[in-house]
Amino acid sequence: MGVFVFLPLVLPLTAWPVARLAEQRLHPRTATRLLAAVAGVFAVCSTLCLGLLMIVGTAQLPGNPLPDGWSDPDVRAAVPYDEIAGRAAIPALLAVLVSCTVAARRQLRVRRRAAGALVGLPATSVAVLPDPTPYAYALPGGRGRIVVSTGMLAGLGSAERRALFAHERAHLNGRHHRHLLTVHLAARANPFLRPLRTAVAYTAERWADEEAAAEVGSRRTVARAIGRAALLAPRAPAATLPALAAVGQVPRRVAALMRPAPAGRAWPPVRSAAGLAAWGAAFGTTVSALSSANSAVTLYLVLRAATTSV
Repeated sequence: MGVFVFLPLVLPLTAWPVARLAEQRLHPRTATRLLAAVAGVFAVCSTLCLGLLMIVGTAQLPGNPLPDGWSDPDVRAAVPYDEIAGRAAIPALLAVLVSCTVAARRQLRVRRRAAGALVGLPATSVAVLPDPTPYAYALPGGRGRIVVSTGMLAGLGSAERRALFAHERAHLNGRHHRHLLTVHLAARANPFLRPLRTAVAYTAERWADEEAAAEVGSRRTVARAIGRAALLAPRAPAATLPALAAVGQVPRRVAALMRPAPAGRAWPPVRSAAGLAAWGAAFGTTVSALSSANSAVTLYLVLRAATTSV
């Protein structure tokens, strides 16, 4: 395997300029899908890499339940710096698993709490809660529902309300919570992927902004609704519950809506900066996946040979 086993751990660094260029140059729909996919692949590959290193490290510990042949010199020779990397991977992988589990359970708990607040209300696509606290968000599950408080509706005009509902419907129709959850867990699995989490949080909102503007027919109305909703409810209920008043980058979203709608091209020209960003992301993801696959297959063959020879 050589040093290739370490590549999936550091290749996410290549996604930093990609994330920046993608959120600036790509259509928000394309950027969201691309960055979420890249983050997911990078996270899986880096976690697999830690797992491979942990096997080598665990096999050298006294009293471990693994076959004795897995600690042979031939096995350790397959991983550079096996003593340091193998043992360091044990707490690192445990930290990744614990962090991702805690994050997933927290998101599930938030969704259950939000769904519990709707018990007793009519099973409509829009749930209006009699609450003076202003908030609105898209609640996934089943066909999905838009949850909005009377406090939020009272602070918006009729046109801005239409923009709000169009924005949240776009979140539900586009399954944006899946993209957000993917990058959220990916950032927990590998801290180098945090810029992608930030970028997708922005592009998912921009995607919904553009869908809402197309439905309402006025980009200024959507921009005005975003600004007022952000002033009324500056915090979203959870990182993976999309909302019109999502935290951060509201000025950028409003400024984008003041400009003409972005081109709907699915994939930018290769010679453009956006095209280079997209191809860079694809190349880095492919190299990471191939490195992980190569390391996994090689280590499997080495472990199998060590087991059968004992």
